[in-house]
Amino acid sequence: MLLLAVVFALLQLANVTGRDTPDSKNYVSYALSLGGASKREAAAATIDWACSGDASIARRNQSVNVNDFHGADPTRRVLQRCRTSEWGVVERRMAAGQTTGHTVPFMPARFMRIFEVRPGYPAFLLPFVTVLGVTWGVWLASVAVAVAGGILVFLILRTLSVSAPLALTGQALYYVLPCGTTAMRPMTEGLMLALTLTAVWGCALSLTGRPRPGTALVGGALLALFTVKHSQSLFLGLCVAAAGTAVAVRRRRRGRVRGRGVVAVTAAGCCAALGTVLLARLLHYPSETESLQDLLTGHFSRPDRAHPWAELLHLEGNFWLEWARRQLRDPLFAVALAAGAWGALRRPAFGTFLLAAAFTGILTQAGHPDINIWGERLIVLAWVLPVVGLPLLLEPVSLRGLALPAQGHGERRDVRVTR
Repeated sequence: MLLLAVVFALLQLANVTGRDTPDSKNYVSYALSLGGASKREAAAATIDWACSGDASIARRNQSVNVNDFHGADPTRRVLQRCRTSEWGVVERRMAAGQTTGHTVPFMPARFMRIFEVRPGYPAFLLPFVTVLGVTWGVWLASVAVAVAGGILVFLILRTLSVSAPLALTGQALYYVLPCGTTAMRPMTEGLMLALTLTAVWGCALSLTGRPRPGTALVGGALLALFTVKHSQSLFLGLCVAAAGTAVAVRRRRRGRVRGRGVVAVTAAGCCAALGTVLLARLLHYPSETESLQDLLTGHFSRPDRAHPWAELLHLEGNFWLEWARRQLRDPLFAVALAAGAWGALRRPAFGTFLLAAAFTGILTQAGHPDINIWGERLIVLAWVLPVVGLPLLLEPVSLRGLALPAQGHGERRDVRVTR
């Protein structure tokens, strides 16, 4: 397990910079502000980091351009142009009085308010950027959270008594599928994946006779998710509560004792969902309508929409139709989801919780139906289904492989797997 994690980490040295998205600047500047940097200091360090990434990408692209690979190195030109553009925006907004909060004003105040209520990821970045600086600190933080996600997949499968080779297969799938790629970006998704998998591990522990540590993991993950992105805490809490209720009802119909673990996990999900709603209102977090206006107005660059919810429903229909069309053209994701669901439901109780966790990716995408978001990062949480479910689907093949040598020597061997 550790060797696989180390190999993945070493491979990430191929791209130390250039992984950032426009939102990454907000989180990095937030982290620097938490470390005591002034607005200008945070802006300078963040802009240098982001522009260095742009310059690195421009240099790599130019080196393989069939018409211009022998041309002049564009690094200095791109770096200077990027710095001038970013500083022009920041200086103008700061001069207009946009100096409150922890983030540097790269965007309008209403938009930056959305990031101000997400201190979890900047707090996670803080020790890395403090010790190593922005470039290597952000890179190592991304490696750490991506590696942790793969290790959590391994632990989940071992908790379910899946063989070590199949558990390693799940860990490897996490690294090579979009989970690993997305977790390496300096955004909240990597931490959200790790915390969601922590909750799934807690569900697995609760279902295998360890309700106390299992419930503690679920509750702790949901609490941490509130600080990272409170909508994910709400979605996961609701889905865990629904899954726990479904498992309890199914067991009761079959005359089985519901078990303390399922009840405790269900209660944790309910408390998280209710607590998220109440605490967000108490802390005056931006409302769902505000987030919707951000979506429909291009980050508040246009006037607010008069009927945002009606427009969202219209957009949802268009989005999912186009999304389905693209899946038919390139069906890897759809096939992986189907195979993962098939494997997960071989363990009906655990599979219900895994499906619920993966469904939060669908909910996240539905809350922001923008087909142009690069890399489909919003729906990435749905990939936990094939990552964990495919090793469960392969389990019978693995068990038959273990039984064949024994049969070849005229022996009988019982291979039992805890369900």
